[in-house]
Amino acid sequence: MISQNTINTVFETARVEEVIGDFVNLKRAGSNFKGLSPFSDERSPSFMVSPAKGIWKDFSTGKGGNSVKFLMEHSQFTYPEAIRYLARKYNIEIEETEQTDAEKAITDVRESMYLVSEFAKDYFHRTLINSEEGKAIGLSYFKERGFTNETIKKFDLGYSPETWDALTKEALGKGYKLEFLESTGLTIPREDRPFDRFKGRVMFPIQSMSGRVLGFGGRILTNDKKAAKYLNSPESDIYHKSKVLYGIYQAKQSIAKQNNCYLVEGYTDVIQFNQAGIENVVASSGTALTPDQIRLINRLTRNITVLFDGDAAGLRASIRGIDLILEEGMNVRVCGFPDGEDPDSFARKNSHDELVAYLEENSKDFIQFKASLLMKDAKNDPIKKADLIRDMVTSISKIPDRIQREVYTQECARIMDISEQVLVSTLAQLIQKDLTEANKKQKQEQKPFEVLRNQNPKNTGYSGGDPDDPRTGPPDGYMEEPGYPQQQQAEKVDILYRLERKVIEILLLYGDKTEEFEDVFLKSNDEGEVVMVSEKKQYKVHQRIYLSLQEDEVELSNNLFRDIFTDIIGFYHQNEKFSLEQYLMRLEPDFAQEVTDILMEDERLALHDWEGQNIFTKGKHETIAQYVSETVMSMRWFLVGKIIEELKSSIQPENSDNTELLSMVMDYSKLVNSFSKKLGRVMSRYH
Repeated sequence: MISQNTINTVFETARVEEVIGDFVNLKRAGSNFKGLSPFSDERSPSFMVSPAKGIWKDFSTGKGGNSVKFLMEHSQFTYPEAIRYLARKYNIEIEETEQTDAEKAITDVRESMYLVSEFAKDYFHRTLINSEEGKAIGLSYFKERGFTNETIKKFDLGYSPETWDALTKEALGKGYKLEFLESTGLTIPREDRPFDRFKGRVMFPIQSMSGRVLGFGGRILTNDKKAAKYLNSPESDIYHKSKVLYGIYQAKQSIAKQNNCYLVEGYTDVIQFNQAGIENVVASSGTALTPDQIRLINRLTRNITVLFDGDAAGLRASIRGIDLILEEGMNVRVCGFPDGEDPDSFARKNSHDELVAYLEENSKDFIQFKASLLMKDAKNDPIKKADLIRDMVTSISKIPDRIQREVYTQECARIMDISEQVLVSTLAQLIQKDLTEANKKQKQEQKPFEVLRNQNPKNTGYSGGDPDDPRTGPPDGYMEEPGYPQQQQAEKVDILYRLERKVIEILLLYGDKTEEFEDVFLKSNDEGEVVMVSEKKQYKVHQRIYLSLQEDEVELSNNLFRDIFTDIIGFYHQNEKFSLEQYLMRLEPDFAQEVTDILMEDERLALHDWEGQNIFTKGKHETIAQYVSETVMSMRWFLVGKIIEELKSSIQPENSDNTELLSMVMDYSKLVNSFSKKLGRVMSRYH
């Protein structure tokens, strides 16, 4: 077990923007960073990182947390794995403590699959480097391809022996379970004796963006016509080939830095380019390009350059992938190689400078590429030329951005020597057709929800303006209870929800700060008149809030907020200095999620760039005491108002003694009046 000291060092050292920056292309947004969500399909940034708070928030899915939580969400790390990953990243020595038998007994299926895959990677690599068979067959093959020892190590290339069960026997001998060897596809089950899937092949580990081994690709080196030349791991809980790109782990930083990704087809294409000094390259591993693979690149850059072989098959594959890339709102260029050449062979024959120069000179915009490619077939045939133009317009219609569509339409008209108006008209028809089909599909998908809504008409939800617009959208935590009209319920529930949420936010952001507060109380003067007197004192913000709520003997109404409030106050009392990082790392999942949501609320508003539209928000940090006082007093006012209503409802009919109740109502009413004078506004709308 990892020691608490190591965990504390990791949290103190890790910078959330650096950790997430390895996986997401982040751009500065004031004091924060923003980028595309790594958890959903989106084209507008909804992912925010706050270095000052040490947390992140994905507003498209609601996920959020610290560096460790990101690794657990994004790469399916366990908590210990995330700590180990960060320790390696920041060169922190890991201290271990003895595990209990109960802890050793806890196993996770996915984790076991990752572990056995990691073992197989190391086994194949050792076999390649150390065994006579590996050196004679596997290593000599890689050397013939021109791969250096450094490259072989960088990509963890390996060799699986010709023996039927070499890996299986070795893994079982090391204590790995057969069920996980089989579930990862490394071993093929058979009643008499299980055997290795990849026997007699050179091995290419397929890694996730974080470096975890997901599966393998194996190439056979014999001329066995019955065996597939390349063999991949089967689909499993950890390996989905349509969502994986070979080389993404080695390429991610270069892709973000160069703001471009070269897309090739095979393993050796990636490795050869990488060895030539061009590291921002990935492969679809011989499978047809998928939207999930494109989105993986989209998290790092919006620019893709497709590299294809100089043959007909390579051209057709490139054309199929272009429309998919365009649909994801990305910029795509295409570059082909001379006949008989592929990225692997061409990179092997040319120096780094020659390769870079060739790519720059021969990369074409997709319109130019399609025109130059297909015009060869069309020649002087009007029908074929019309089909070509229609094909190009179809590609343009996939582009989400209207301005880009118009620019490409103009370029297409110029290249094909055709009226722009004709293209615009055709484009409009295609877009309308796509919209009609999309609306039809959406209605079909919504039918089950419509049925549920009709069955429960009271639970209609929010039906206001833009849900992402803070000026017109629903209030935070909007909820509706049965029996209340929608507008009435918003007033009865959500105001208190907002106020209590603000109290938690203040405790998290400013609770440890010392501020000067003004105490206001009633006092009799020399003439016997009751007057309002003010007195200024210094308090810690968390003390001020706690004492203010205790004064009225009230507690937060929201169960989760009440528990968090108690937890935070307890943390302040037990620790001389408040550290947000330390507080977050000790929270239970439910608490951690809600706390992150609260802390990142301001960042959600920042995504919309309200200030760029001359809409400004108040800087809370500039007037902390005033902000605290107004928030707490507003909440006290609301809660006292509820007490008054409850007392009034308890008053009995005539001829009953209601003296005590009426006296209490009067006392609380005086308190409300004092709140009103202090805040300088009327709050009857809360009742």
